[in-house]
Amino acid sequence: MRTEAIDPPGISWLRVSPKYVTVRLVEWAVGNLIAVALLSLPLVFTLAGWWEWVPLWLAITVPAVMLLLAVWRLLLIPRQVRAIGYAERDDDLLIRSGIFFQRTLVVPYGRMQYVDIGVGPVERALGLCTLKLHTASAGTNAEIPGLPADEGARLREQLSARGAARLAGL
Repeated sequence: MRTEAIDPPGISWLRVSPKYVTVRLVEWAVGNLIAVALLSLPLVFTLAGWWEWVPLWLAITVPAVMLLLAVWRLLLIPRQVRAIGYAERDDDLLIRSGIFFQRTLVVPYGRMQYVDIGVGPVERALGLCTLKLHTASAGTNAEIPGLPADEGARLREQLSARGAARLAGL
């Protein structure tokens, strides 16, 4: 279902690289495998006979529930990446994200203080970057992850130039 508030008419969204799915999968694997392993320790200790105070049903249920939640998040990752988009307009930049809880962020060029590019080890290996926009508002969390490195550099220069031009007019 499309709503005017989330998808303004006449906007053609640019999507992030499909390679960003790999970045998110690596993050998922590291975080969830560690969590499931730690939550499985009571089960291992109970089965080994080292702990007798933990009921077996509880030692099984906790890691099983965590594993189910992890698999659910794994299945959502490709769709979440496809939901990320951005659009450059004359006076502002739109950033869209979310599946269930959709969000469209509008960042006026004149409010941008600086544009930052970050690259993690997995992003670097895949030739991707994350573009972060900083404004005077501390609550602004404007970032576009999963951009190809050349598109990130182009966007950084373009947004910096537009921000400086709009700021000069204030």
